[in-house]
Amino acid sequence: MPIESALTLPLIDHHCHGISPAELDWKQFEALFSESYRPPPPGTNEFQKPLGLAIRAFCAPLLDLEPHATGEAYVERRLELGAAEVNRRLMQAANLDSLIVDTGHRSNAIHTFEETGGLAGRPAYEVVRIEAILEEVAASGVSAGNFAMAFADRLAERTTQAVGLKSIVAYRSTFAIPQTAPETSEVVTAVGAWMKAAAAAGRFRVSDPTIIRHGLWVGAEICRAKKLPLQLHVGFGDPDIYMHACDPTHFTDFIAAMEKWDVPITLLHNWPFLKEAQWMSEVFANVYYDAGVILNYGAAESERILREALQVGKFQKFLFSTDAFGLSELYYLGAFLFRRAFARILDDWIADGFMTVRDADEIVRMVAQENARRIYPGV
Repeated sequence: MPIESALTLPLIDHHCHGISPAELDWKQFEALFSESYRPPPPGTNEFQKPLGLAIRAFCAPLLDLEPHATGEAYVERRLELGAAEVNRRLMQAANLDSLIVDTGHRSNAIHTFEETGGLAGRPAYEVVRIEAILEEVAASGVSAGNFAMAFADRLAERTTQAVGLKSIVAYRSTFAIPQTAPETSEVVTAVGAWMKAAAAAGRFRVSDPTIIRHGLWVGAEICRAKKLPLQLHVGFGDPDIYMHACDPTHFTDFIAAMEKWDVPITLLHNWPFLKEAQWMSEVFANVYYDAGVILNYGAAESERILREALQVGKFQKFLFSTDAFGLSELYYLGAFLFRRAFARILDDWIADGFMTVRDADEIVRMVAQENARRIYPGV
């Protein structure tokens, strides 16, 4: 029998991004459900993977198409309805309680977090990305000597209403870096070199471990003072990742330091490091984790992936997220696939005598809402 609460209780999406308002043609739509910067091989397309199958199977009916409509028919129907109507239908069908939105990625190409929440008809809250603020301040024309103060002031200003901070240190420098706060002189030297290189390249993109460490520790001080969580991207993502060094156990010293400061750390996505994330949630009081976007990319195997994510992790440390970016389809599927897999798993555990229906409902409430509310203030 299905666990009704797993299928119906509104979910707090604790990590997601804004939605594109653009009228997306075939290539633009394909690009937004690929993690690669490269096109598919000639004669193929992005619908020919598990996520593509899920869009055709489960999103098509919400656009008045038959399940398994072709990718071409799907994109054509999307354009007929218009982005605003498509986004409204899919976002409201996701049945979210609220959205906690990282606003630091391609913010000029997507709806604001308030607008994204409006499409869902639900409250939305902001998470500020540390690296985006580092880059913003560096591009402002501040000197290397004044950078640290300008960054601290700007980050504090940006977090006035935010419910958390986020770092993509795993992307930019990997977790396999020194984890103490750098000296001021080190920061000045690193920023000076970065500014010179950025001026020559015409782009401020931070990847220097010293600067990122500085950003992390300034952000951690804010989290400590304001009782905010710090999100850390782990594993699966764009091709600039060195995956072997994105294992969160590389970052044990920093996470342990945050435990002493009582700063919650939320490990995002975690595939293929789901076991490592679960272990960290077991041994550190401050570590939370999710399965995130990989449920969409696994699609037909989402139940198997979620089972792996729940093997030994603490239920009171597990969070729901979609990591949706750009496409409202990713919001809808993230919620749909999670609900379906979670209900089936709990049904099996009840049938096998490991829990009661009452136990299952308690777990659903924790994962759907209560865990997020425990660590994100005001949500």
